[in-house]
Amino acid sequence: MSFKGQTAWITGASSGIGAALAKALAAQGARLVLSGRKVAALEAVAADCGGDCLILPFETTDIAALAPAVERAWSWSGGVDLLVNNAGISQRSLAVETDYSVYQRIIDVDLLAPIALTQAILPRMVGRGSGRLAYISSIAGKVGVPMRTAYCAAKFGIAGYADALRAEVAHLGLQVHNIYPGSVRTDVSRNALTSDGSKRGVSDKVIDNGIEPAVAVAQMIEEMLAGAREIIVAEGAEKVMGETRRTPDALLDQIGGFMTAGYVQRMNEGAQ
Repeated sequence: MSFKGQTAWITGASSGIGAALAKALAAQGARLVLSGRKVAALEAVAADCGGDCLILPFETTDIAALAPAVERAWSWSGGVDLLVNNAGISQRSLAVETDYSVYQRIIDVDLLAPIALTQAILPRMVGRGSGRLAYISSIAGKVGVPMRTAYCAAKFGIAGYADALRAEVAHLGLQVHNIYPGSVRTDVSRNALTSDGSKRGVSDKVIDNGIEPAVAVAQMIEEMLAGAREIIVAEGAEKVMGETRRTPDALLDQIGGFMTAGYVQRMNEGAQ
């Protein structure tokens, strides 16, 4: 199994996990829609991929830009088979010291932006009866971690949205993947926001010694193709944390069965 011949749309594709995903999917023969804010960086990733690429720059929090972006991405190759909501920003500051604007910024980027993009493309995938929606969360979306209160709130939130969405659309032919990376060797810590909203500018040793992005995305792709709903990409203590909080498949099956058991009809009847 592979993504050969399919179209994958990746946000935050200019670096880190997004760029690594683009290269790995291109190697399988996928067509790529690459989104981010930095055109030159996206062009460099596209050149490394060497295949069919559409560079589609936009700011994920610019809600007005989403409808035309979806139209362009969808029409480019006759649909989108995989949307990877990867764009995000982290945090390194204590809650007691953090300005509320930092919470607003991180929630906007890490939670509301992927929800908005999903909502814009969802009717098309449902109408076609196929598609995959992937959300790059974090182990910090499973376990609350100090100095990341805003980040954890956003990542826990997107996991809840994705789980509920999966329950609604699985019987319609769509797949939803929650991906929980631990420490991956990227600039996530260097780009994290501090208490006043400024960039931290330095990395963490645990990130610098983390999983190579190419190794991390190879696991993500393999498990998506296998139909995994929760994908934990971590090592050591972080893996233990993620696995400890993993949602049992039996519970996901139970929730997913609500739709085919007439849950919506009963809820609507009860509201009348």
